[in-house]
Amino acid sequence: MRNQPEQNTVKGRIGSINHLRLTVTDIPTAERFYSPLMRFMGYELSGREKDRLAWVKWWGSGAFWLILSAARRDTEPARHDLLSPGFHHLAWNADNRDQVDELYRLLVESGATVLDAPAEYDYEPGYYAVFFTDPDGMKLEFMHVPERLGSI
Repeated sequence: MRNQPEQNTVKGRIGSINHLRLTVTDIPTAERFYSPLMRFMGYELSGREKDRLAWVKWWGSGAFWLILSAARRDTEPARHDLLSPGFHHLAWNADNRDQVDELYRLLVESGATVLDAPAEYDYEPGYYAVFFTDPDGMKLEFMHVPERLGSI
């Protein structure tokens, strides 16, 4: 069993994540994929340039930024391999299972690659998630776990 802090005892921003920057093959393709997803989760587009997109979501004492940068054009891009060292996947929280199901419908309607439809997983009690990939094959997840101390 892990040592876990008492709920609501951690103050300040120390240790919180500020941003994640992903490198993508094609900014316009990535924008078509990520824009509806980010809007659904309440992020706002904060920057659009030829080689960069940025979304931000503000809450409490900080913000989380998702930044996409264009890949180098002087090499053939390798397909993302989630089992190689490096990035495995990004998981966003949902407030409830219905939101997971709603996002799944949005993904299907947009033609996104869904790896696993919404289902309950035994990672921890009540874990409910959909797994999918972005246009470059990076694995993403939208998940709900009932509120309580601890998480993965």
